[in-house]
Amino acid sequence: MISSMTGFATHAGALDRVSWQWEMRSVNARGLDLRLRLPDGIAGLEAGVRAALSARIARGSVSLSLRLTRPAEGEVPRLNAEVLSAVLSALRTAEEAAAAADVRLAPASAAEVLALRGVLETAAPEADTAPLAAALLADLPALLDAHGAARAAEGAALGAILAAQVDRIAALSEAAAELAAARRPEQARALASAVAALLAQAPQADPGRLEQELAVIATRTDITEEIDRLRAHVAAARDLLGQGGPVGRRLDFLTQEFNREANTLCAKAQSAALTRAGLDLKAVIDQMREQVQNVE
Repeated sequence: MISSMTGFATHAGALDRVSWQWEMRSVNARGLDLRLRLPDGIAGLEAGVRAALSARIARGSVSLSLRLTRPAEGEVPRLNAEVLSAVLSALRTAEEAAAAADVRLAPASAAEVLALRGVLETAAPEADTAPLAAALLADLPALLDAHGAARAAEGAALGAILAAQVDRIAALSEAAAELAAARRPEQARALASAVAALLAQAPQADPGRLEQELAVIATRTDITEEIDRLRAHVAAARDLLGQGGPVGRRLDFLTQEFNREANTLCAKAQSAALTRAGLDLKAVIDQMREQVQNVE
């Protein structure tokens, strides 16, 4: 089964008093483009996430974000010794200045000093982040599975559309082959008439040269090779759709080859019916090319 490059998934998890929410979305791209928004300070997390994504996804622009929620009561106060030293020095200077001016100051309590801005800082306790990183990476496959399921579901619908388009290309190719076969008697009469006209104008014409010119004319209108290549490309496209996996690049190449043969067929048509078949081919191929852009 082929996979689309478009998908979306979310997943939640928790460890002890820390909870998290994953969110992952992807769209089509020429290669693999990973855009991560992860919390700072968790050693090894980004490298592990990138490795996991690269192992599961071949193509697409992937955006992944992780939001952590920690309890507020986990924060603890920390004494800022530098600010405390500056505050005590300022208090000493104020007391000395007051004594010199014969002014009595009420003594400052420890609680009042600690309440001054900057003396106490609130910070999360430093802890080993390895268990959290391990839990997050162990939880990541569930998100990737959900995202993969979304891409597979869209890929199944996309595969059905592409298969129908390949069938349409095959039918139009066979119709073009039948039209080409039906016009052969008319072409033979046209060539015979051209030969008679040339011989009437130049009875002494070189038969060898005349044969070469007629061969060139016949080659310019013969679409046998184009039909054979279209059939081969149809078989290759069906094989790729049946094979599944990341086949988007090869399918894109095949649409270019389909279009090349359709253009040549139109150029050699020399009949309204065959030209219409060639134009119908080009229309279906263009539609297929648009769909293929979403295949991984």
